[in-house]
Amino acid sequence: MRGRRIVVTRARAQAAGLIGRLRDLGAEPLECPAISIAPLHDFGELDAAITNLKSYDWVIFTSANGVHAFVSRLHSLGKEMSDLCTRKLGAIGPATQAELLALGCKPAFMPDTYVAESIVEQIEGVDGCRILLPRADIARQALAIGLRDRGAHVDEVTAYNTVHDGGTNSLAALLSANSVDAVTFTSSSTVRYTIEGIVAAGYDQAQAIEMLNQAAVVCIGPITAATAVESGLRVSVVATEYTTGGLVKALVMLFAGAEGTTGKETINA
Repeated sequence: MRGRRIVVTRARAQAAGLIGRLRDLGAEPLECPAISIAPLHDFGELDAAITNLKSYDWVIFTSANGVHAFVSRLHSLGKEMSDLCTRKLGAIGPATQAELLALGCKPAFMPDTYVAESIVEQIEGVDGCRILLPRADIARQALAIGLRDRGAHVDEVTAYNTVHDGGTNSLAALLSANSVDAVTFTSSSTVRYTIEGIVAAGYDQAQAIEMLNQAAVVCIGPITAATAVESGLRVSVVATEYTTGGLVKALVMLFAGAEGTTGKETINA
């Protein structure tokens, strides 16, 4: 990893941990945030859900961002943390779980693998339950649909917005100079908005894809990888643990096996 130039497209507010790990391994992180987290313009639906929080059996969070946005609004409304902590809480992965634990709330459920489909498969006792899903505005529907199929009454509410960050606009110059070893993606939105950022810099879609494919494309998990492949990217490696730690391990393995090679064996070849 020493000397490898690794693009980090994660939101700037969340990227510090990943950037620090890469630096510790001797890599050179290139911060090019594709997305940023923005507050809602209208809090009406979120406020109604928080006001009626005690009517829900479960609250399931699919990101640390969701926890932070939800709790920030809960405090703004003058509500108590006990209103949340006394519900059964679900967390999609360790980062989301850690956010809840730091607030004094112990999740009752976390799936073995950190995707919505695993929540649907592994959660028990939800038939007839009322479940609240505080989500991003662009969240996938798989979780809500799957829980409804299992007999739950599901309310989805937008807790925060995911918006394009212009940080990827400068990525085109780095890629055109062939000075990037890998581009990391931590969500489907980072894939889409990275491509949009390169297009905004004056390239067409095909050129953006071609430029990104000059580097190793590394994804945090299968959902992100599927979005990348659908977009035309050649994915070099997917983390087996769907966390930033797993992403770093995937990078280490990729470059450990790439000495003297291109390191670009793809999952969709």
